Amino acid sequence: MEELYPNELYGLIGEIKAAPGKGRELAEILLEASQGGMPGNIAYLVSVGVEQPDSVWVSEVWTSKAAHADSLQLPQVQAAIAKGRSLIAGFGTRVETLPLGV
Repeated sequence: MEELYPNELYGLIGEIKAAPGKGRELAEILLEASQGGMPGNIAYLVSVGVEQPDSVWVSEVWTSKAAHADSLQLPQVQAAIAKGRSLIAGFGTRVETLPLGV
């Protein structure tokens, strides 16, 4: 997707469907990976659904789409992917956004 506003912030909201009973565990892995800081990240919010606790929602705000892409190569992110992979049953909604403020 071509960036609509290349000098604007980049946002991503995504749902990760955890294996039954593993939503909180997966959320904790994602939170742990974000604790070391990620260059270009402004906000990284991890939530679980109230009615569907195995739906893990990640809301992210980045300085750019490139900063988000670069974060996927960080050691702590790669480690979280490896650690959490077996807990993931699938993916749901994924929306790219243009954050107007945080």
